[in-house]
Amino acid sequence: MKFFTAILTLTLSAPAVSAVLPSEVRARSGTALTQAQAEARLIPNGITASSSGGCTTRSDPTCTSYQGILSGTVDGVITLKNASGASSLIITGGTEVGHASGTYSHYNGYKVDIRHSTTLDNYVHNHFTKIADRSDGYPQWQAASGNIYCDEGTHWDVTFY
Repeated sequence: MKFFTAILTLTLSAPAVSAVLPSEVRARSGTALTQAQAEARLIPNGITASSSGGCTTRSDPTCTSYQGILSGTVDGVITLKNASGASSLIITGGTEVGHASGTYSHYNGYKVDIRHSTTLDNYVHNHFTKIADRSDGYPQWQAASGNIYCDEGTHWDVTFY
């Protein structure tokens, strides 16, 4: 009985955690995937890549690479496509060099660029919260999940946390 009381006391007195901690963000974002692993998940879901160079080499800024993309980012893109009702999505920027640096960057697997479409644009505008413009002046929307959608004019720059 003493053992049960101790467990009950510990359970009832445990503090509630309401904020997302950085370690939880990393865990939620998953693991790094190879090009082939990411394509195997994206393509069957109607999500393809397009690049000005027609390539997937990570070290070439004219390519669209998935090498090192996080599994949580891939899951987020698939969820976005399905939730928006879009028949397809086109990723125009992945983990290739040439994007801005930072912890939650393209290169680190957290971001993708997605081509505009009427269906996707309407979904973002109607389902997410407009927040302050990014420091470079581009407008942003935030999903309840915390993901940020920045309209960079020709595409959405999406950060999946």
